Amino acid sequence: MGSADPGEAMKSTIVIPNYNGIKYLENCLSSIREDTEEHPARIIVVDNGSTDGSAEAAERTEGVQVIRMGENTGFCRAVNAGILASDTPYVILLNNDLTIDKGFVRAMEEALERDEKAFSAGAQMRMMREPDRMDNAGDYYCALGWAYDYGKGKKASKRYESARKVFAACGGAAIYRRSILEEIGLFDERHFAYLEDVDIGYRAGIYGYHNLYEPKAVVYHAGSAASGSRYNEFKINLSSANSIYLIEKNMPFLQVVVNLPLLAAGFCIKALFFWKKGFGKIYLRGLMRGFRIYYKEGGREMHVPFRWKHLGNYLRIQWELWINIIRRFLG
Repeated sequence: MGSADPGEAMKSTIVIPNYNGIKYLENCLSSIREDTEEHPARIIVVDNGSTDGSAEAAERTEGVQVIRMGENTGFCRAVNAGILASDTPYVILLNNDLTIDKGFVRAMEEALERDEKAFSAGAQMRMMREPDRMDNAGDYYCALGWAYDYGKGKKASKRYESARKVFAACGGAAIYRRSILEEIGLFDERHFAYLEDVDIGYRAGIYGYHNLYEPKAVVYHAGSAASGSRYNEFKINLSSANSIYLIEKNMPFLQVVVNLPLLAAGFCIKALFFWKKGFGKIYLRGLMRGFRIYYKEGGREMHVPFRWKHLGNYLRIQWELWINIIRRFLG
């Protein structure tokens, strides 16, 4: 195993939010330390009040800094704490339930170094239990009000081996340019968890930046390690609320009007889907909560103000919202 050049400056801080991740965290940190022996990066674990010994395990790991939040503050507040504690040009966010391949950090950094207008880049995420299948090849958002993981569950193939622009980088394994975070703001803590990566990617797009998918950076993701399953009350309640909040804060009024028929259709389809799975009431309550977050719980403060200089960016985003409907159904 090689070792890092002692004179090589660190370009990235890796931030790992953790909540009772003892089942996965040690393997995650082991894979990171193996990669960063050859290409250095600072490692910060932000612990959200874990009670399973995972925070203590991280503290025993050489080269790892632990920030203890004391309680479960959610994904967004935890990663913001890590970002604020960092001092490098780039910040890499990693879920605690994944491992990384060698060369991951270097590939992430090189993706942003090739493109000065890139805000973020997401990794090629494979399923840990079925490593020949994709977990995520970029996040997309469409005019139906749906966000989706491109390639989810599909066989890994050459189709997913090309770098490209995406709507947003999946925050489970992504690199962000710190200077742009300072310009557009950090993760919105009202999201708590879910869709926060789409939200910040959307915001970067409004400001004229774009997001990338970098296939050379490969990770293996367990998935749903914190919430317990793909569909559960916790996840559906938060994600449905955030799907409304995402629209209210990022779309100007006229854009909402333009998209309203498609948005209404999209939310009706989702409501029927979750009703059949026994989560219909949870989903609808979540939608109502999304309006409350924006109109009654201070969400308006986070609204991205419309500026005429960004008109071209809004038009480009709108085109993406329509195209991404086609991409969603063609896979």
